Amino acid sequence: MKIASVVSQIEPLDIDAIKIAKERQDSLTKPKESMGILEDLSVRIAGITGTPHPKIEKKVIITMGGDHGVVEEGVSVYPKEVTTQMVLNFLSGGAGINVLARHIGARVVVVDMGVAADINPHPDLIVRKIAYGTKNMTEGPAMTREEAEKSIEAGIEIFEEELTNGIDIAGTGDMGIGNTTPSSAIAAAITGKEVRKAAGRGTGIDDSTFENKVKIVERALEINKPDPNDPLDVLAKVGGFEIGGLAGVILAGAKNGIPVVIDGFISGAAALIATGLAPSAKDYLIASHQSAEAGHGIMLDHMGLRPLLNLNLRLGEGTGAALGISLTEVAVKILNEMATFEEAGVSNKE
Repeated sequence: MKIASVVSQIEPLDIDAIKIAKERQDSLTKPKESMGILEDLSVRIAGITGTPHPKIEKKVIITMGGDHGVVEEGVSVYPKEVTTQMVLNFLSGGAGINVLARHIGARVVVVDMGVAADINPHPDLIVRKIAYGTKNMTEGPAMTREEAEKSIEAGIEIFEEELTNGIDIAGTGDMGIGNTTPSSAIAAAITGKEVRKAAGRGTGIDDSTFENKVKIVERALEINKPDPNDPLDVLAKVGGFEIGGLAGVILAGAKNGIPVVIDGFISGAAALIATGLAPSAKDYLIASHQSAEAGHGIMLDHMGLRPLLNLNLRLGEGTGAALGISLTEVAVKILNEMATFEEAGVSNKE
């Protein structure tokens, strides 16, 4: 299986690169650790990339779209047609992710993983449709195990195809009306937290719709009984095609020694699946932010990831990842471009 092969090729971080980068950070013209998390981040990028002087120039955000059968249960204030409409918005450059990607100089790769409509061919659209949306997970599994494997494999293949265009850092993004519901189910299934704590308000549902959403997720978990020790089983029973695709992106990034900046709640669900399959992939992940979705903090705590930002974002699309990539680039520039005390001829405290 392609997934197992990729997982087996994920290496530990480069300890020598980490050591050299840390020594340089500690000798830069500033009080030690005065740049806080940015210092730690630059050192980790050195370990991920295997060089004490990493560079971030070629930036990509992979935004995957898919529809969800559970929308039939009234879990979103938006109709599922919005998924297709927003993919078209991505392609025309008018969405939030396009604005932020342009700002940081990243290219956006738009992927149809399972949109419930045929989208006219477009040179910037990659079509890897597993099916026309998942099935309603309150009536049985969202997808077959084979479809779950295919979605992850598609994500791996898309990442490795994009490598030919060059990738120094990747961000994950999503689009799928209703996809906070499967993400809540994944969070509850894998972390063991109660659904009410793992679920959030998505696109802005009211109290009664939220109560319905909690019951829907509880019902899906009761009917399907996903095995928390088998990430593929969780993905198949209560996941989404775009979530599987993003899990594949994460695994491929780790295999190729490339940092992957994850966005919010849906990317967090993908990261839970990916790190369940390959615990070592966690070292290659950068949590861009903690979203306004209540369950996102639960996901990050479970994976031991510390978010760079907390701006109450809940848009998705890869918007938070774009901001995280920008901060990562800044961290690396500090490491490489700030002078050491010796280089600058500045007296150190000693």
